[in-house]
Amino acid sequence: MRVVETFAAARALSGGSVGLVPTMGFLHEGHISLVRAAEHASDTAVVTLFVNPLQFEDQSDLDRYPRDIERDAALIEDAGADILVVPALHEMFPHYPTRPAVTVAVERITEGMEGEHRSGHFAGVATIVAKLFAGLRPDRAWFGRKDAQQFVVVSRLATDLSFPVTVTGGATVREADGLALSSRNVFLDHDDRVAAVSVSRGLFAAAAAAGEGERSADVLEGVVAAEIEAAGGAVDYVTLASASDCSALDSLDRSAFLAVAARVGQVRLIDNVWLEPDGSADRGIRLTGPSILYGGD
Repeated sequence: MRVVETFAAARALSGGSVGLVPTMGFLHEGHISLVRAAEHASDTAVVTLFVNPLQFEDQSDLDRYPRDIERDAALIEDAGADILVVPALHEMFPHYPTRPAVTVAVERITEGMEGEHRSGHFAGVATIVAKLFAGLRPDRAWFGRKDAQQFVVVSRLATDLSFPVTVTGGATVREADGLALSSRNVFLDHDDRVAAVSVSRGLFAAAAAAGEGERSADVLEGVVAAEIEAAGGAVDYVTLASASDCSALDSLDRSAFLAVAARVGQVRLIDNVWLEPDGSADRGIRLTGPSILYGGD
């Protein structure tokens, strides 16, 4: 694996079809599953490692974001990547420390959920992803479906701005007890780690209710919230949203995801399940974007 700092160096080393996996580092098995997918499907698998300051509203949150480049590089190489791009700030922001004059605004699909709770977050994500698409020119890019709204944002970014890249979603990878893997999980103490499982437990309970014919968004969202609150967590939101445009739904009558953000102790966790109505209510639902249970350390 070659480690480079610039887009030009990465392009010079790339050949054939290029698969891209953007990351912010401190990788877990969810990221690695995307790297393996890119390596399998591409002639050149490129991974980027960049903690994007534009998507952090709180400077302290940016400062405490976990980082371990040497560890990440070893994991990425083991997963089969050909190129690791670790760009300097000036590669990403030529006029740093001046804020970039040009950013990418994504309307409508960012108004609710994370967009409501994290001002400017998706503009930061979309700006960096657009730069990666333009600078590295991938044929295909992989993003985890655990960040459901982000996945829709990136998919629409590629479509609406005519980037010649196919955006592919990777399944959410979970611990054996159901907790979705996240770089932020390292901040959970023992008691909070136990309580955090209520997030996925609530989502699975709601999915089971949908499978038995429940279609009301209020009911499904309430199932999730009740589970988390019973465990001592604080819910930021639970939303049944359209898979195509992230609009809030009153009923599960189309492809959708049920998304949640909750605080357990000092840690904010997000998770979701993707749901596909299988015809009429009596025929239940299909889970799409399935989860992978991971039994590793």
